[in-house]
Amino acid sequence: MLGDCETHTVRKIGKTKLFAFALAILFPATNTGATDLDLARFATAKAHEIREFADTTTNKVPALVWSFFDAVRVDDWETATNLADRLSLASGRYVKSATNETLSPALRTVIWPPISEMIGTYEQFHNWDTKWLHRFGREIIESIPRDGIYFGGTDPGRFIITALAESRREEKPFFILTQNQLVDESYLARQRRLYSKQLHLPTSNDVATAMGEYIADVQERLKHDKLKPGEDIRKVNGRVEVSGQVAVMEINGLVAKCIVTNNPDRKFYIEESFTLDWMYPHLSPQGLIFELHTKPLKELGNQEVQQDLDYWKRTTGDAIGDWLAKETSVREICGFADKVHLRKDLTGYKGDPAFAKNREAQMCFSKLRSAIAGLYAWREEHANDPGEKLRFQQAADLSFRQAYALYPASPEAVYRYANFLTGHGRQDDALLLVKTSLRLDPDNAYFPDLLKSLSQ
Repeated sequence: MLGDCETHTVRKIGKTKLFAFALAILFPATNTGATDLDLARFATAKAHEIREFADTTTNKVPALVWSFFDAVRVDDWETATNLADRLSLASGRYVKSATNETLSPALRTVIWPPISEMIGTYEQFHNWDTKWLHRFGREIIESIPRDGIYFGGTDPGRFIITALAESRREEKPFFILTQNQLVDESYLARQRRLYSKQLHLPTSNDVATAMGEYIADVQERLKHDKLKPGEDIRKVNGRVEVSGQVAVMEINGLVAKCIVTNNPDRKFYIEESFTLDWMYPHLSPQGLIFELHTKPLKELGNQEVQQDLDYWKRTTGDAIGDWLAKETSVREICGFADKVHLRKDLTGYKGDPAFAKNREAQMCFSKLRSAIAGLYAWREEHANDPGEKLRFQQAADLSFRQAYALYPASPEAVYRYANFLTGHGRQDDALLLVKTSLRLDPDNAYFPDLLKSLSQ
């Protein structure tokens, strides 16, 4: 029961602020600064979800889970991350055997996804600059209409968006799925519990059908030596076995396609994780992400492309300064990369110094711009009209340069743009690009291999 003084305080702040007041008590300021209120709300929501699920399972939730949430509550990063590692081991999901840890059957059930989301979210809130984290989340959330379906791709695109959208459970504006775990039965079971009354989500049979469809496709491509880079395909006793990240993501993509097909009245949005061929004809830029249309788009109009170019001109201008234009050369961009990222010289820097110092934000914004550039490159490749080809070539080139300038050490941005440049006879620019990135990250084994392949 509240004392007289506490009762007066509640009356003074009002009911609308009572929840925030309670969180300020539950998640007090620490030596590292005040805990982000959205993170605090999210942690409360995830703990509540785990308790709800625990009531329906026969296996007891291990005490490690609550110790982890306690560490998050007081923003004890070292303890929280150590406990997160122990939880991962105890789940048995990422290693064949758990060293110095007893396997917990409960962590193989529907309680794992909210734990995983809390681990991932806490890491994002710890690593990102606060202003850019909230800008990233806000701009994606505001670009998706209520009752839409959003597929998160990157860790920030999954965890930050989930945290900011779900931290107020009663105000959850749209449905959130991660494209990276659609073949995980415990993840799908949890999503069915959350959304089954509103969405048609895949069953175990649907996932098995997607796997069968992929294996049939890969068997046919194997006959014609058309496997994709990274597809790990082997024949064992006459049977085709698939493994590895690329294969898993291809199956995830087919399960996502099933969700799109089975919910035709919804609007879909996606933050790209891996490029998935079937999606390209269905995509249009939507701020930081894509709208995923249920039917293929015959064309991507001038207005849609211009809106995207305008949006990213503002975004890159805020981040690194409004200097990168259609006429800016690859050499100029590489000079910028050397100055800012190699020499750490921010003299005359016209962007946000907080962005220049935050690798996580750089990586994420670069990734998303590179993804949209990839769509324009695909549109150029498949256009029949010379004018259309040129329009998408120019849009792709500018978008790739923006992606590279945002984070010049990104293997994905470098690989995609280098391929684009060599495909258009610009070998020297491609070599300059890769050599610059190698200077920025000499320990990255990928860049020497790419440089060698371009030099042959």
